[in-house]
Amino acid sequence: MTPTKWSASIFPSFPRLFDDFFTRDLNDWSNNHFSNTNTTLPSVNIQESNDGFLVEMAAPGMKKEDFKIELDNEYLKISSEKQTNHETNDNQRFTRREFSYQSFERSFHLPKSVVDTSKINARYENGMLQILIPKREEAKALPPRQIQVA
Repeated sequence: MTPTKWSASIFPSFPRLFDDFFTRDLNDWSNNHFSNTNTTLPSVNIQESNDGFLVEMAAPGMKKEDFKIELDNEYLKISSEKQTNHETNDNQRFTRREFSYQSFERSFHLPKSVVDTSKINARYENGMLQILIPKREEAKALPPRQIQVA
């Protein structure tokens, strides 16, 4: 019987495990931006400032009507379904015709203690969906202040 040497690389390190748990969104536990149906998920950038968060989603070729953005309790859900229908007449014969159907859904947790959900705004321009999520006043960082020594 030959002794087997365990490699530490077989098991994920605990810091990485916790980083992954807290930094990934609900539906994307992979590294490759593919959904469960192997369709591409739009890439997202999230910027934080003292006043709030800016979510930017790259979605070229879409219209603002294609998006559905909803707030369900503490979860912001961004989704879209788009189907392209090509009109045909009775004289056309197809050797091959591929359907065009695209859909995605991304979800993000928004703690009510941090964000002001009543003031969320969204706009779509030049292939970029932008969602501005303001912070509550009590969640904003206070500027440093001097404390006098008595």
